[in-house]
Amino acid sequence: MEPTPQEIEVWYVLPAIRRELCKSLIIDYKKSQKECSSLLGLTEAAVSHYIKEKRAKEVTFNKGITEEIKKSAKIVADDKKMLIREIHRLCGLITIKKIVCELHKKQSEVPLKCKVCLG
Repeated sequence: MEPTPQEIEVWYVLPAIRRELCKSLIIDYKKSQKECSSLLGLTEAAVSHYIKEKRAKEVTFNKGITEEIKKSAKIVADDKKMLIREIHRLCGLITIKKIVCELHKKQSEVPLKCKVCLG
């Protein structure tokens, strides 16, 4: 069975967002791996894998998306309760939706004029 855009988002894009959030929290906001795991609801091992890029290697973001993720990291660093809202906001960005579409096209037979994600 071919993956749906939602599965691609869960399997590839969300882990890449988590990876970038971890990197920003640790590098930009001087959080420890333990603090990062607590803020993001991840295990310390998962944070370590994201930092060492052992997870979520398939997706890279452009500078604009990386800056948006850094803004979200700041918001989450200040208020852990904002995590879900920020991840939802990031997933709604058109550039993220285009990444999902490109991954979907690589893995499935998607009609050329498909507008499911961007319609």
